[in-house]
Formats: sequence, structure tokens, C-alpha cells
Amino acid sequence: MIVPVILSGGSGTRLWPLSRAMYPKQFIRFNGHPTSLLGATLARLKASDGFSAPILMCSNDHRFLVKDELERAGIEPHAIILEPVARNTAPAITVAALAAIDEKPDAILAVLPSDHVVTNGAAFLDCLRRAARIAASGRLALFGIPATAPHTGYGYIRRGGRLNDPDIEAYAVAEFAEKPTRIRAETYVDAGGYFWNSGIFVLGARAYLDELEHHRPDVLVAARRAWAGGTRDLGFLRLDSIAFSVAPDISIDYAVMEKTRRAAILPFDAGWSDVGSWSSLWDVAERDEHANSVHGDAILVDTRGSYVHSEKSLVATIGVSDLVIVDTPDALLVADKRRTQDVAGIVQSLRESNRREQEQHLRSYRPWGFFETLNVGPRFQVKLVHVKPGGRLSTQMHHHRSEHWIVVRGDAKVTINGEDRIVPENESVYITATHWHSLENPGRIPLELIEVQIGAYLGEDDIIRSDDAYHRGPDETK
Repeated sequence: MIVPVILSGGSGTRLWPLSRAMYPKQFIRFNGHPTSLLGATLARLKASDGFSAPILMCSNDHRFLVKDELERAGIEPHAIILEPVARNTAPAITVAALAAIDEKPDAILAVLPSDHVVTNGAAFLDCLRRAARIAASGRLALFGIPATAPHTGYGYIRRGGRLNDPDIEAYAVAEFAEKPTRIRAETYVDAGGYFWNSGIFVLGARAYLDELEHHRPDVLVAARRAWAGGTRDLGFLRLDSIAFSVAPDISIDYAVMEKTRRAAILPFDAGWSDVGSWSSLWDVAERDEHANSVHGDAILVDTRGSYVHSEKSLVATIGVSDLVIVDTPDALLVADKRRTQDVAGIVQSLRESNRREQEQHLRSYRPWGFFETLNVGPRFQVKLVHVKPGGRLSTQMHHHRSEHWIVVRGDAKVTINGEDRIVPENESVYITATHWHSLENPGRIPLELIEVQIGAYLGEDDIIRSDDAYHRGPDETK
């Protein structure tokens, strides 16, 4: 069986303002789809098609989002491995390979980004099976997308001679090329034999580790130490943070694939997109007769070739073309569709200015559900709090604010200074500042309440926890 390794550590900055650091693009449901990009990736990896339980690599900040996606998909993972710091793909894949060979020494890994679109599932499965046969012979296989246009956002790979297997179209790798200028990209397309690097790899775990030991032993040493020092916590595997932090920040391409003689490339034509920008999302979206893709409430007059997404507000356009308009409750993006690669620069500016819009939406997700900011004013803040069935907030206290909870759906179990009470729908409870309190949903339907905070300081870091069912650290209040 093939062991899927799903890399879910990306931040998706070029899809801001929908994608944020604490809720990146792999968790978003784009273009009206009922599942997220990660959910769609999981759905392509059925056990009945020859896949074993997946290994997921993700950051600590996203661990409960990943767990929720697995539960929605009905999949029990082999492991959810938490990267304490971002160190690119080579260290992450190395840890996954070590985890796989612990169970199966001859494991074949299918390394898949969590945030790609594949529209032809049958072709995807066929290519994975062919790549697994190539990998079983000791090759390190990667999927190449035939370069049909001079795209400057992808790395390129030039194919070499065809491999000997007459049943599988696969080639040796002659050359890797960085993301090119447009002129150079045009020469690649005109020359033929060039592919875009998809970031999808199929590898024998042992063959990959052998090549890594030869070319970048420092990556292997750091990953082994991080894996050996890992601890388990609520179904997650936490790598040793000190050991992993000294691993080089390097991709699998630089660490192994550009150096090894075992690399092989398989042409991959299955409706693939890395959804790396708003323009690429427009490419894969359904469009009307004027080539517009609209999601949400919008009125378009004399508008062509545009992508419009609105979360709540009505968006109206007149006499424009080739625009991207993305309206969220706290941020609006208007961009030339040809300049959407530059959105990452906006995010960098927000980060340097320490603005929250790059990190979090007005809706903040938590392992117990979410809360959404509805209104903020001098000395007050109003939130909607949504608690999943069985969800429980930590026992906590605030120094600077009091809270008034009005239950609008379900029944709330509220504990204040050790005293329990049930607060049903249409009733309320008041929690004075400095009083220890907790909230739980004991029912079978979601619990929703309106929280009115009043005080001199209303920041999320005014939380002192004494008991947390989710083992969160004191800094996890983003």
C-alpha cells in the first residue's frame, strides 16, 4: 500500500484576505465547494484505492483544524506530526519517512501538498500507481505538469531520456530550473520537454533517506533527533522542538532532488492547480458567459474576466475587466488579475506593521468551536461564541473584563467559582472580572451565545487558564 504524506504547513499568503496565518488556504472552502482543499486531498486517498492511513505534517497552530478535517473525512490517521517551527519540506518529509519505516521498512510514500486542486481523480490515482512502481525500483519520482504557457510562478524541470519500463511513461531528470523570467519561460515552452514542478513526489522511504544521508546528512541527523525525542499529546505527535529547530530550512528539491541521480519525472495531466494566487483560482472556477466567477452577493454590469468573492456585503461593479475583488468582514482586496502574485507583499507589509489582519479573521477558530467579533467600541466588545457538542472552554479568569453571556441556541453548562448551573436558550448569566469560570456544551446540537465583554482591556491575552482539556499553552490565544 502507498503511505500518503500530506504537507499542511503552508500559509497561503497570496490568497489573502481569505487565507490568514491562523486559518490558511488548505482549510478554506473556495468557489462554493462543500469541502476544503485539505478535505478534498483526503477524499482522494481512499483505503479501497490502495492507500494506508495518512501521515499529516502541520504546525502546532493548525493541529485542531487538521483534526477536524480528518474527522469530517472519517479518516483515522497514521500520525499527525507537529512541526514546532517551519523548516521547509525536506525536514518535514524526512520525519514522515522515519515514521513510515517504523511500521513498514519498505514503505512507498506519496508526498502531497494539502492545498492543491486535482479535477481528474481517476488520472491522479493512475499516475500515483505508476509512480509507485517506479519508486519500488529505487527511483525518486515526481509529477511534472506539461508546461503549456510561460508561467513565471513555477519551477521548471527538463526531462532527460525515457526510462526502460515500456508500460510507464517516465523520464530521467536532466535539469531543474528556478522560477524564470517571462522571456526564459517562453523559451522553455517553445523548446518542449519542460514541465512545471508540481511538488508531488512518490518515494521509497528508505531510498529517500539513503539519498538524504549522502547529500544532506545534517537534515537527517536533525530529523532523527526530533523524531526520537517526540512526545504524544491528545493524538498528536510533538517533535522535539530544540532538535527540529536546528534542522536546515531547505526544500526537498534543493536537499535531494536536484542532486540525486535517481530522480524520475512522470507527466501528470489530471486537471492540476496549486491554487497559488487569485488568478489561478479564477482559472479553475466556473465562469459565466462574460468569464466572470462570482461567489457571494454581487451585481456585475459591463464586467468581464473578473473574480468576485463576497462574504457578507453586496459587491457592485460597472465597466471593469480582469479584476480580483475579495470582500471579507475586516478586509477588502481589489487587484489587477495579472498582479495577484503581489498579494504576498501586502501580507508582508501587514506583518511588519504588526496588524492582525494578516494573522486572524474576525472569526477565530478554537478546538471547541469558534468565536466571531460582531462589534467593538470603547470599553466593550460583542462576540458570537459557537461551541461544538461536547466542546468545553478552559477554566479561566480575566483581570480586566467582565462578561455577560446570552444563550441564543442550545443549553450551556456554566461553572462560576466552582458552582455549576445550566443556562437554557433565551437566558443569560453574568461573570464578574477575577471570577474563575468555564463553559461547556453538554447537548447534541451546537451551543451559541452572545458574549458582551465590558472592561478597560479586552485583549485575548487577558486569559489565565487553570484547566484546559486541549493542553494549550499560555501563548495560544491568537
